[in-house]
Amino acid sequence: MRDLKYLFAYTVPISTLVSFSSYGVGTYTAVFYAFVLLPILDVVLGKDSSNLTDEKANTKKINKIFDWMLYVNLPVVYGLMCYGFIKVYSNDYTLFEMTGICLSAGILLATNGINVAHELCHRKKYFEKAIGKALFLPCLYMHFYIEHNFGHHVNVGTPDDGATAKYKQNVYSFWITSVSKQYLDAWKKQIQLLKIKKNGFFSVKNDMLWYHIFQPSYLVVLIMVFSTKVFLFALISGVISFLFLECINYIEHYGLKRLKMPSGRYERVQAHHSWNSNHNIGRIVLYELTRHSDHHFKASKKYQILDCHDEAPQLPFGYPASILLSLVPPLWFYFINPLVPKRMKEQL
Repeated sequence: MRDLKYLFAYTVPISTLVSFSSYGVGTYTAVFYAFVLLPILDVVLGKDSSNLTDEKANTKKINKIFDWMLYVNLPVVYGLMCYGFIKVYSNDYTLFEMTGICLSAGILLATNGINVAHELCHRKKYFEKAIGKALFLPCLYMHFYIEHNFGHHVNVGTPDDGATAKYKQNVYSFWITSVSKQYLDAWKKQIQLLKIKKNGFFSVKNDMLWYHIFQPSYLVVLIMVFSTKVFLFALISGVISFLFLECINYIEHYGLKRLKMPSGRYERVQAHHSWNSNHNIGRIVLYELTRHSDHHFKASKKYQILDCHDEAPQLPFGYPASILLSLVPPLWFYFINPLVPKRMKEQL
């Protein structure tokens, strides 16, 4: 039964369903759940830094139930978004209610969309990557697949990585630098990949071109089938979702720099280059994304067997609370700046 604990991640879609089905303050149900109730549960239920034995890890690695708990997010996310489109199309919501619905949809897309897509796009099987890319679509962030896999995991902790926040950089500045740099870097990586395989720019192998067909087409279809109001709902929800993603990028690597060696090269990526959290609820809801150091150690390692590394820096709060904290820069700097290793501060 303990293997089914990750079903708790579906409480986010349930809270979003309540938001979509409600009016007034009820449209903020998913917001309240994600950023009030989950942080409280993280505190109440505490932390767990234990790792699996090799025997248990090998057993869990081949257990398909963990894969299916990811796959089911595809119909759940698309089903809920379609329900949201219908509700927005058929109701005259107030601005207050529409804001709640957009935020709730953004939370759904960030947690059960982008987060799951991130896990699947590190897999080796084509159909798993395809599910991941499909989940990126309503988030309007399909280029993340290229930049993250071929850029971030190589350049993390260096000035070349758009997804590593600088020491004393606030999250709002980071949104601008990270979103713009990752988009441009995705194009650079795509062109490099095309050259390596000797494919032209307009080759069918140019994924970035396909992304720029799929995403606008998705939005145009919504206008044609529903209305401009639904189009705006989908657009705003997608933007909110990838801004939440960038909040996660921010708290994962804030101020943690790889040091440059006398040779001019950067030290290899190590456990102390990612912020981690062992808070139980955050771990489960985000499919162990919070054990981020081990993810960078081996990106294809499945979420259910990720380990805690003693030398990895630990956030004082779980990921949901840390995201909230990051939105108030003075509080974030107050709690986190003293935890950034001195040697990393000195090189900045």
